Amino acid sequence: MGIIEIEDKSILQPLFAGWEETLIWSCLQNVMGRAFADRQKNPRSAQLVIGDFCFFSGVPDPELITNKPSGRKSDFIIMVPENEAWAQAIEKVWKSSASRRSRYAIKKEPAVFDRELLNRAAESLSPPFILRMFDEGIYRQVMDNAWSRDLCSQFADYEDYRKRGIGAAVLLNGEVVAGASSYTVYHGGIEIEIDTKKEYRRKGLAYSCGAKLILECLDRGLYPSWDAHNPGSAALAEKLGYHRDREYPVYEITGY
Repeated sequence: MGIIEIEDKSILQPLFAGWEETLIWSCLQNVMGRAFADRQKNPRSAQLVIGDFCFFSGVPDPELITNKPSGRKSDFIIMVPENEAWAQAIEKVWKSSASRRSRYAIKKEPAVFDRELLNRAAESLSPPFILRMFDEGIYRQVMDNAWSRDLCSQFADYEDYRKRGIGAAVLLNGEVVAGASSYTVYHGGIEIEIDTKKEYRRKGLAYSCGAKLILECLDRGLYPSWDAHNPGSAALAEKLGYHRDREYPVYEITGY
């Protein structure tokens, strides 16, 4: 059979139709990510890889489940099955290397946001914490630290981030201790990534910089999409005005 990398990702649209996931949109719009299928014409099975995520649709295909894009250095990935058939196939292929987890989809509701609430949240920080939008210095500091790298890691370099990315950071004495940024981008919006340095969690920092990022997106005509890694992330989203949609399974793969 073999695996084919797909350059014209639009041919995969039918396989992913109706899947409300902005990382998929980023890939199919040729904005970010790579795509693979079982064949070039009329593909039956497809794999989209973007950042730490991998999405499968169509007929379950073990070759696609083991496919690792050339040049990818990380041995970790989060596989997202279209349905239970794909989930079972992932378990069969990866066995004990696959850990099933739950994520929480958040509804995409462009008119849901309360600007007054978001402004209060953005202004809720107490000294000595300060809120700043990302600039080159913040970008470089974020990329130099493992805990914060995912805030900008999907962009080629600062120039790429400056053109397409957007982020808000909380600083303490010049040090970035929390941030909210565009993990990925697509036509008309971003997918939000929020991280806080471990020793500064539960201080309202994510709440403040998340609100600031949402406001900046709204001012630029961008939709700030949110997908929650855990119940805490879903609760933060709800605090900022989002509504929870559904729980769904993913597989965290080690040794990819």
